[in-house]
Amino acid sequence: MSENKQVWVFIEQREGKPADVSLELLSKGRKLAESLQGELKAVVIGNEMQSLAQETFRYGATEVLLADHPELEHYNTLPYSRILGELVNRHQPRIVLFGGTFIGRDLAPRVASHTKSGLTADCTDLQIADVTYLRQDYPQLLLQIRPAFGGNIIATIICPDSPVQMATVREGVMEKAPLAQPVAGRITPVPYTPDAADQLVRIIERHHEESKVNLKAAPIIVSGGYGMGNFQNFQILHELAHVIGGEVAGTRAAVDAGFIDHARQVGQTGVTVRPKLYIACGISGAIQHRAGMQDANKIIAINSDPEAPIFGVCHYGIVGDVMEVIPLLINAYKHKLK
Repeated sequence: MSENKQVWVFIEQREGKPADVSLELLSKGRKLAESLQGELKAVVIGNEMQSLAQETFRYGATEVLLADHPELEHYNTLPYSRILGELVNRHQPRIVLFGGTFIGRDLAPRVASHTKSGLTADCTDLQIADVTYLRQDYPQLLLQIRPAFGGNIIATIICPDSPVQMATVREGVMEKAPLAQPVAGRITPVPYTPDAADQLVRIIERHHEESKVNLKAAPIIVSGGYGMGNFQNFQILHELAHVIGGEVAGTRAAVDAGFIDHARQVGQTGVTVRPKLYIACGISGAIQHRAGMQDANKIIAINSDPEAPIFGVCHYGIVGDVMEVIPLLINAYKHKLK
């Protein structure tokens, strides 16, 4: 087992702007580094990334490994994986974290394969613990926690034989927590020499469209499940959301049934949200959905089944028919908010 106690976070960026998931991972990486009594480092690859590198100090990075070159401006699998793979081989950090995005899911497996490291995808929690496995003690292993078998169990995965442990984490799962004062960190340039192989895949054109739905920023979310019955019934949630100034969301079952768009799906295979208020309507509360909303400040659940698992995580529960309860809520809010 490597004695190196560094935690690295790959900082994903577009047009010089860091992805939220990378800043969330820096916040989590800081806690992991404290548990290891180690050091948090950021890896930044791009062009003219000095200001972005400085921003990582606000989240606890003590050093930025910066590969800065005009040919690295946009993400390209081959040069990015080559740079990061060489860095990991040379420094052997204990932990390397990636966002569970299109870029992270493309990059992490290549780096893990090149460096023969352990990798777990789509983690929902990361912890440091001493583990006894097959009668052998492994100090300070990374516990990579994620739902498995369709979300029916929570699996804890370890990589005891791998000195470098890697994980991808979905956006919104970890909380973004900037420091009151930035760390006095250092920027270490990483030399990049263009290679002919880097141009085997070239970017001809780029088309990027920002999502029109931003559930993560919504302070109030009205969410519906399969228990809403049909697309027509689901429309009453839009009315409730309009009255109280919230966004509408849904479970995977509601999305699969065509009640709502996939962009508004909350849960393990959707978005993780932390609103001030989450109103769960006709949602049974399967573990896959709870993983995406259980950190809301206040949860109100409406369900006709008093045994529904959602009542185990909500702050206020209403047992009743959603099509009877929601119109009463709308009416009450209209009068109160006049």
